[in-house]
Amino acid sequence: MKKAMFTVLSAALLLAGCSSGGNKDTGSTTAPSASAAATAAASNKPVTLRVAWWGGQARHDYTLKLIELYQQKNPNVKIESEYAAFDDYWKKLAPQAAANGLPDVFQMDISYLTQYGSKGQLEDLTPFTTSGVLNVKDISENSLSGGKVDGKLVAMNAGSNALAATVDPQMLKDAGITPKQDWTFADWDAIGATLKSKGKMLTGSLRDDVYFPFYLRGVGQKFYAADGTQLGYSDDKPFIDYYTMYKKWYDAGYLLPLDKAAQKKGTPEDDDTVLGAAMSTNGWSNQFLALNAAAKRSLDLLPVPNWSQNKALFLKPSMFWSVSKNSKNKEEAAKFVNFLINDIDANKIIMGERGVPVSSKVKEALMPLLTPEQKKVFEYVAWAEKNASPMDPPSPIGSVEVEKLLKDTVEQILYKKLTVEEAAAKFRKDANAILAKNKK
Repeated sequence: MKKAMFTVLSAALLLAGCSSGGNKDTGSTTAPSASAAATAAASNKPVTLRVAWWGGQARHDYTLKLIELYQQKNPNVKIESEYAAFDDYWKKLAPQAAANGLPDVFQMDISYLTQYGSKGQLEDLTPFTTSGVLNVKDISENSLSGGKVDGKLVAMNAGSNALAATVDPQMLKDAGITPKQDWTFADWDAIGATLKSKGKMLTGSLRDDVYFPFYLRGVGQKFYAADGTQLGYSDDKPFIDYYTMYKKWYDAGYLLPLDKAAQKKGTPEDDDTVLGAAMSTNGWSNQFLALNAAAKRSLDLLPVPNWSQNKALFLKPSMFWSVSKNSKNKEEAAKFVNFLINDIDANKIIMGERGVPVSSKVKEALMPLLTPEQKKVFEYVAWAEKNASPMDPPSPIGSVEVEKLLKDTVEQILYKKLTVEEAAAKFRKDANAILAKNKK
């Protein structure tokens, strides 16, 4: 793979090198062709790329090392980096998009993919996959499909994730609880009561924009309709069933109170499982490493409850890499994305932090190098891949507003300003009004 990478990035130099020397047998020399010389000149032309991403300090640090490595391998390329925490990142990106000033390469999230992709702000990477600049031959179609909008590959999967429960095994043992591979929300209801009697929580919270859609998958429904013009369900029963259960947990003290949740910094060090206050943190599998490191004790990675109901579990791109439609250096930008996805040296630095690599060759190369904690993540995602059904399509335009509406509506339930039934009807009406703007 590494050799192939050099072939892609330095084709012109290789061509020039093969044709510039004399033939020792005949004494003749061969001048480089005009096309080879032009390609060589193009490969040496100074290029500046802007690259942007979100994440914590550890991600920032190793991404700067990746950039340094790429610049060493490509001396003609200078990379300017831009990074921020998740919320600040999107606040900075929005005005850049409005001014046609997006970075050449930038991290993309599935919540924003349709919004940016359908407005023509992301370059279609398909021609680069055809030419071989972006190598996808070792990547499954399922891993690629999540980055497509209107049939165009506008985002490259940076790594695979699956919903997972990061649990404190010692807390479970002390409470006399044996977790099951196929535990359910009903099991968690009983576990919550046991933990509460020990002064512990079930979990800090369950993200509404993640776990309500996941619950809907389990009952054969979708959060969004396929055309993005309305919610994917018309019967309020799933909403009522899920949030009646959630409210019970909240009222019983199995979850973190809203006022305390609002004070959370969102860092691994501030996580309730890390702090020893909750049995489980429920998010994405790539978050396990940071949580385990912050805990300074051994945590375990287990399936989330109800994963097997209607094959609700799915693989999700942890994040994507996109190239700006307005980039003046699109091919070099695509080469950098290829480096991040396929270069083994690069992935020895990343080590799956952005999700389990999508290239089968990269995964194979990394397996002997993994720590026991990293191996847990790789093995969990491999297990999930065998037990998952296809993920839902990318969220439609307006999804960010709908997800905020859901969060606000759930807070009204928990603060007892709305009954679950009232909230279900109000949310469906207001969410459909937001999504109806997508009708053409």
